[in-house]
Amino acid sequence: MKEPDVRMLHDMDDVLYDREWAEGTENLELYYMYRDLFLSRRDGDLFKEKGLRYDITIILPLMLGREYVKTAGHYHPRVPGEDVTYPEVYEVLEGEATYLLQKEDLSDVVLVRARAGDKVVVPPGYGHITINESNKRLKMANFVCRDFSSIYDPIKEKGGGAYFLTDKGFVKNPKCKEAAPLREIEVPAVRDLGLVRSREMYPLGREMGKLDWLVHPQDHLEAFEGLLD
Repeated sequence: MKEPDVRMLHDMDDVLYDREWAEGTENLELYYMYRDLFLSRRDGDLFKEKGLRYDITIILPLMLGREYVKTAGHYHPRVPGEDVTYPEVYEVLEGEATYLLQKEDLSDVVLVRARAGDKVVVPPGYGHITINESNKRLKMANFVCRDFSSIYDPIKEKGGGAYFLTDKGFVKNPKCKEAAPLREIEVPAVRDLGLVRSREMYPLGREMGKLDWLVHPQDHLEAFEGLLD
């Protein structure tokens, strides 16, 4: 496996809840991002041809002071020439994941708790943060269009996501006063997007057109309707 990009504690200083704790703590490794993975050269060529990238992220079970360990969080850009942003899909491989999905104007903030085998789609228009609130490592995979860079600044400028998950539960970010109330939903059914809980999603990257909705979401808008209801 390729060497990972490592997210360190002090890479996250701007988005943490317990900054006082962080200031007095050494720089810790929080999570590992293995990007652009494939099982064979043929798979790698197919993924590139289809405009896809397959990644694996491993998040350690940690407390960041009073807050559960999380990713930095980001949004996706718009598809060139379209008024729709790129989606993404996650699959929990080991452990449990808590996904915080939020619109950039914070008019909707959604919580999804997922376990091994679950697939969670981040639909167009939403940014996301992943939290590991368990006492075990979280290993998750994702497929995403390979032709863009994620946008981190909006969450960084707000000092984090709309809500922080702490040892006392969720706490609203004081810099996100306009944020909608947090609402929790079950893992959405995603069969219309070709995803099945009992089947690993990696082989879908080999199949013609199965993940085209990640690269050309403007052609599949009906599949995203009501996804987070």
